Amino acid sequence: MANVQLEKQDLSKVFWRSYQALGCYSYDKQQGIPFMRAMVPALEKLYPEHDDLVEALKRHNTMFNTTCAFVPFCLGISCAMEEEYANDTTGQFDPDSINSVKIALMGPLAGIGDSFFWGTFRLIACGIGAPLAAEGNILGVILYLLFNLIPSTLTRWYGFKLGYRGGRQFLSKIQADGTLAKLTEAAKILGMLVIGGMIPQIVKVPLALTLEMGGGTFVLQDICDQIMPNLLPLLLSLFVYKLIKKGTNTNLIIYGLLVLGVLLTLFKVM
Repeated sequence: MANVQLEKQDLSKVFWRSYQALGCYSYDKQQGIPFMRAMVPALEKLYPEHDDLVEALKRHNTMFNTTCAFVPFCLGISCAMEEEYANDTTGQFDPDSINSVKIALMGPLAGIGDSFFWGTFRLIACGIGAPLAAEGNILGVILYLLFNLIPSTLTRWYGFKLGYRGGRQFLSKIQADGTLAKLTEAAKILGMLVIGGMIPQIVKVPLALTLEMGGGTFVLQDICDQIMPNLLPLLLSLFVYKLIKKGTNTNLIIYGLLVLGVLLTLFKVM
C-alpha cells in the first residue's frame, strides 16, 4: 500500500459527491452512508486490494452528521488521513483516529454552520429577496439564491482544500512528534461527550405514572430525576446501542420503540 498518492481528479470526484450529503439519509447513520460514498473514489485509489478497500469502507460506514457546507472540510481531512494510513510503513498510524476526528469535528461544525447558514445567511437572503419577489420581481429569487449559494459554495470549495492540504501537513507534523496518539484519544473523548450531550436533547422518556404509598402520591418521573436527571433516556440509549452492536435490524428497533411508546401511552405509563 506504500507510495499511493491522491491526484486532482480523485479529489475532485470526492468533492462533487459531497453535494449528495443528504442522499440515502438514514435514521441510524444520518449522513454516514453519503459520506462513505463520497470517499469511494479516494479509497479505491488508496486501497487497490479488495480486503483493504472493504476495511476502509466499513471504517466510514458509521454515523455522521453536520452542516452540509462543512461536509467537504471533513471529507478533505478524511482523505488526508486515509492517504497517510495507506502509506504508513511503520504500523504506528491508528486507523481508528480517522473516525475519531470526524466525530469530534461534526458537533462543533454543525453548531457553527447551522448558526451561519441557517440562522444568518438564509434570513438575510429572505429579508432582501422576499419583498422583491412579493412584488413579482424575479430579482428577488435571484438574490435569495445568490445570498444562500455563494457563502456555502465558497465554504465547501475552500473548506475541502483546507481540510486536505492542511490535514496532510498537520498529520505529518503530529505523527513525527507523537502528538497523534494524544489527539486520537482526545478526539474519542470529545466525540463521546458530543454524543452523550445529544441524548437528553433527542431521547425523551416522559413518565406519567404515579404511585400511592403511605397516604402520599409519588410521581415516578420526579423520583427518577432525583436519582439522576435524564436517567431513563440514558438507559434507553444504552439498550438501543447494545441491540445495534448485536446486529439487530435498525428498522426493527425503530418500529419496536414506536409500538412500545404507543402501548405505554395507552396504559398511561407515559
